[in-house]
Amino acid sequence: MTYQDVLAAARTCSGPYCKACPVCNGRACGSTMPGPGSKGTGTVAVRNYEAWQSLCLNMDTICENKPVDTRFSFFGETYQLPVFAGPVGAVNLHYGDKFNDMEYNNILVPACADAGIAAFTGDGTNPDVFTAAAAAIGAAGGRGIPTVKPWDRDTLYAKLDSAKASGAKVFAMDIDAAGLPFLKGLTPPAGSKTVQELREIIEYVKLPFLIKGIMTAAGARKALEAGASGIIVSNHGGRVLGQTRATADVLPDIAKAVGGKCVIFVDGGIRTGVDVFKALALGADAVLVGRPFVPAVYGGEAEGAKLLFAKLKAELVDTMTMCGAHTLDEITEEKVYIDK
Repeated sequence: MTYQDVLAAARTCSGPYCKACPVCNGRACGSTMPGPGSKGTGTVAVRNYEAWQSLCLNMDTICENKPVDTRFSFFGETYQLPVFAGPVGAVNLHYGDKFNDMEYNNILVPACADAGIAAFTGDGTNPDVFTAAAAAIGAAGGRGIPTVKPWDRDTLYAKLDSAKASGAKVFAMDIDAAGLPFLKGLTPPAGSKTVQELREIIEYVKLPFLIKGIMTAAGARKALEAGASGIIVSNHGGRVLGQTRATADVLPDIAKAVGGKCVIFVDGGIRTGVDVFKALALGADAVLVGRPFVPAVYGGEAEGAKLLFAKLKAELVDTMTMCGAHTLDEITEEKVYIDK
């Protein structure tokens, strides 16, 4: 089975919304929600993708001829690639009813662990989704990051307790999920958190904690003030607010503000190992790839996820080789051309 075979198989079972496109660039799904589209005009996912494509590489092969090293170390764990599967929820609603969230995570989490990377897992209104995802992460030796929504305090702490009991070693919160319809109007209230509220959550967990949904340098500094170990530069794939900037456009300023003080992830429109290289050149330490893992699992289950990983790794290795970067630390801003 090839990756193209996986996509072809996904088109037979991915429901009416996701087209399992050869390139997931946001154009076919547009503003389709339910479905994998973006909020409002549906242009943010497209903008995310196109921002990475607008960056050019600076080729340099006058260097030592030796193998490149794509390994990434993160809170005591070493991964084969600076790429993580992004959190995705309600897959049966948005991508088709072949799998529910629990079945999806039970395939994705061990497949990523076997491939030498890890998956961020999602959250939802069904409490079993988060609990089962945490259990899958525990079964994979803690190689995975449960990602919780910004619920009310009691709900949030109960979810975090279940994840800690399962053996998760790193946690995340997608604070930008405050814009999702199912979080609005809840009693007790859920959604946005103050710096002090985030600090209390992070102190309660007592483990590395990442805050996802950072789109400004000011937001990054507030995450640091709250005690976050890392941030994820993300606009939620355009699903929580239309008309935001692309993540590639805001990443450099955020990296300048907090680089070296915390781990920086970025997501949004990253589709190839070339895009991964560009993200690291702009200041990220690692990336999340979200939507593409869903058709990979729908079309090929664990093998599909591993084929996507292999594709991304081969592309990153080739790009590093042709740009004279033998380690991830050597992927610097000088390796890309930014038209100013």
